[in-house]
Amino acid sequence: MKQLRSILVFALIDIKRSFRDKTALFFIFVFPLIFLFVFGGIFGSNDGPSFNVALLNKADNEFTKQFLKTVQKDDLIKVNKDVTTEADATEKMKRGEIDAIIKLPESFGEAKDSQAFPSGQAEVVVDQNSEQAGATLKSIFDAVFNQINQNITKAPTPFTAKLTVSKEQGLNQFDYTFAGLLGFSILSLGIFGPTSVFPRMKQQGILRRYHTTTLRVWQYFTANVLSQMFVGVLSVALMFAVALSVFKLDMRGDYFTMLVIVLLGTATMFGVGLAIGGWARNENQAAPLANLITFPMMFLSGTFFPRFLMPDWLQSISGLLPLTPIVDAIRFVVTEGRTVFEIGPELGLTAAWLVVIYIVAFRVFRWE
Repeated sequence: MKQLRSILVFALIDIKRSFRDKTALFFIFVFPLIFLFVFGGIFGSNDGPSFNVALLNKADNEFTKQFLKTVQKDDLIKVNKDVTTEADATEKMKRGEIDAIIKLPESFGEAKDSQAFPSGQAEVVVDQNSEQAGATLKSIFDAVFNQINQNITKAPTPFTAKLTVSKEQGLNQFDYTFAGLLGFSILSLGIFGPTSVFPRMKQQGILRRYHTTTLRVWQYFTANVLSQMFVGVLSVALMFAVALSVFKLDMRGDYFTMLVIVLLGTATMFGVGLAIGGWARNENQAAPLANLITFPMMFLSGTFFPRFLMPDWLQSISGLLPLTPIVDAIRFVVTEGRTVFEIGPELGLTAAWLVVIYIVAFRVFRWE
């Protein structure tokens, strides 16, 4: 009972220290939200893909005016009205500011002498690196022209395609990205905090004074882990609140499973921070080692882009990193609605890393 009381006392002390430290508050709550708003602004829109184009129109007739109104109503095509010359359009396309140039010649929309209906050819210009985008744009214009042609010539259509929308609701890109942002938040919360706090406490002699008491290393570790779990749950809850209210996150799993992942993941990542901060004598030793460990996990564990985009050999390596099963488990819960029983392999691998990491942390920890 006395040992438990000591653990709770030090856990409360650590929680109070975190909330009194403005720098810690920034990295615990504000820093993850900055990433959330940045990536939410990029991927949070449900408008779908679009093409930014320059429209160079030399035709001046009623048909062309109606045609341009039809095109500009299409959400897939966004016309850059600031571009008026071909030289300016070409320069902007070379710099990647626009995706393509649409050219309408003077004869576009006019009726030739031998026919009683308007005709013409629109030219889609792209650079060599954007052939796929050009093909997509051409298919959009073909669809518009096919509808116009049907209204003009009334020709029968032997073959058609039918679009059927299923009842399944798909994910938008933000739903997928949010899991990685949570993983990044757990990573930064667990590692960057202790790697700066513990060396500072050593230099100030605080840990040396703790060592003169009856406090044991395992009690001190347990107290810090409990306080970190509490703060981690608050940080993740704040991110969920913003994601649900601002970016309309489609949370498909249950929050109990998410709580289990957050607690286990926070404890695991905090163990890495404990090992680094407990070993280092000062921040100059801790910072390079922390970066050396965290950067591979940050970029190879699926936090900012999917692991399936990597080569097979790199996927095999990245699958063994401690952060990977945490991010995968979060993504399975958020996007697929899996329960705690269905993410057993991810939880098991995380628990295995937890044991290994704390064995190392106990061995390398130094009070001064």
